[in-house]
Amino acid sequence: MSDHGTNGQVAKVQAVVSNPSAIGLFGLAMVTLVASSQKLGFTEGTSLIIPWAIFLGACAQLVASINDSKLNNAFGATAFGGYAFFWFAVASTWMIQNGVFGEKMAEAADVKQLGVAFVGYLIFSIYMTIGSMGTNKVLFIIFVLIDFLFLGLSCSVLGFAPETMHMVAAVSELLIAIMSFYGSAGALLNGHYGKVILPQGKPFNVFK
Repeated sequence: MSDHGTNGQVAKVQAVVSNPSAIGLFGLAMVTLVASSQKLGFTEGTSLIIPWAIFLGACAQLVASINDSKLNNAFGATAFGGYAFFWFAVASTWMIQNGVFGEKMAEAADVKQLGVAFVGYLIFSIYMTIGSMGTNKVLFIIFVLIDFLFLGLSCSVLGFAPETMHMVAAVSELLIAIMSFYGSAGALLNGHYGKVILPQGKPFNVFK
């Protein structure tokens, strides 16, 4: 943001925005915790996962994305934004499958299209994993686990070793939740107290 002073000079004004990682990772942690409970067989159905997908997986990460964009953090904005829209899409998919938009639409749904979308997100997650090497080791571990989640989802939905790959997805998703809770707590407490309470690990800096 810029403004022109009375003497013709341009003054740059930087908006003050707090670190959005804590709320973004908390949203990711909550939705993957609830969703993994269904994949692991602790719970059944997707109806009551939908609200968590929309408000925590999607909205919380979208808020984090917007605020990372204000901080000129392209990586954080893209990561949180990309996964926010993923959860909007997944929630919509579950609503279709549960007949919210009518039985005809539910019956016409081809689940392999969902598998293709998972492949697309696997590609996205792989290059985001490379980017995460320049952040911290907690985020890097989260992205590696996300890679395994989408690998498992892609293979299980498209029919490649479906039972085994479903379990890979389920375990990966639970581990994502655990690591995201830790990352969220670290982002909040370390910033709040101005010192390292929960170590996040230094970046790899392999490209620097």
